[in-house]
Order: sequence, then structure tokens, then C-alpha cells
Amino acid sequence: MRRVRPGVAAARGGVGGATPSAARPAASRPAGEERALTSVAAGENYREHQEEDGQERIRPADLPRLWHVTLSVSGEEADLKEVRRALEQLAHDHPFLLTSRYAVDHAEIRYWEEARDLHDAAAVALRLWGEHRQTAGLPPWEIVGLEVIDRQTYHLRIAEGYGPAPATPVGVHPY
Repeated sequence: MRRVRPGVAAARGGVGGATPSAARPAASRPAGEERALTSVAAGENYREHQEEDGQERIRPADLPRLWHVTLSVSGEEADLKEVRRALEQLAHDHPFLLTSRYAVDHAEIRYWEEARDLHDAAAVALRLWGEHRQTAGLPPWEIVGLEVIDRQTYHLRIAEGYGPAPATPVGVHPY
């Protein structure tokens, strides 16, 4: 059984709705053509300010940082062996993948992403499943959850004993 929030089918081009361009499958692009990465401008509100010796310094906004990403996907049941094989292929294709947990109808992928800001890290994470669906043979599941936190927050959560457990053992594992 597949769980969907009311109104989601219409928003995705189901009954009574037009298919938005963002929901079109990746197959609509010519084979081998990759989508260009785009960024949403964060603006002045997102620059970090530091005061030392009475002088205000602005950290350069374009320096890449590490972000811990947890991507959750789910959908109709698939063969467990095929899900594992597909996630192992995804780990091979995406070398920064730390760990994956999976079941017949859902999976969770955790990895580190290097990006300028949270907007860029989230944009890359939201494309990960769809862009690797064909090459890795991933199930046609949809993204149902995304958490992107900076490195400092990740380590703070671990030190305080809550939040996501450290991603060990590395690899693909059943729930």
C-alpha cells in the first residue's frame, strides 16, 4: 500500500493537474546530457559576521563547506535483492555515499556533500535519486524526506548523544 498526502496526486500531474516541469522524468533530456547546477542566491542575510578587535569581517560566501545529508525515499515494494544491488551501484557511482539502509518499500541514504551553502547542498541531494535512477537501476520511488545539516551541527548532535548516529558501519545494510 502506498501512502500519499491528500492533494499530492493533483500537484504531481495526477487527476485534474498539469505536469510541472520539475516533475518531468530525467528521460526527457537527450541521453548523456546533464542538467546544469544552479544556485539560489542566499543574499546578505546568510553571510556570517564575526567581530574581532571591533572590526566586522564577512566570511566569503562562496567557500565550500561540508554538509551531512540524509535522503529518505519510499514507494511501492521492490525485490529486496534488486534494491540492495541498486544501492551498491549508487554507492559506486557516488563515492561520497556513507551508508544506506533499505527495506522492500523504503530506503535512507546518508552522505557528506561539499557545497557553498545549504541551498546548493539540498538542490544536489534532491536530484541525486532521479539522476541515478537509470544508471544504478534504482526503484521508481519518490523522495519523502531530506535533512541537510552543517558539519558543526552534525558533530554537536553526536557529542550530545542525540541526532543521527555516526554513519558506521559504512556500506549498504538492511533495516
